[in-house]
Amino acid sequence: MPLPKRKHSQSRRDKRRTHWKIARPSLSRCPQCSHAGVSHRVCPNCGFYRGRAVIAVKKSAPSS
Repeated sequence: MPLPKRKHSQSRRDKRRTHWKIARPSLSRCPQCSHAGVSHRVCPNCGFYRGRAVIAVKKSAPSS
């Protein structure tokens, strides 16, 4: 198997790695409560997914 004849510089290595970025998760609005969240997941605010209640979410008392 062939081997490199010379060492690649750090700048050349880093130029190759410029596209290794973490993408932000795309957020969508819940149709029930309009809370922003990750798509295709149960809404953490109301507990609905695809128009059905999937989990029971405890409502916290207002802190006044």
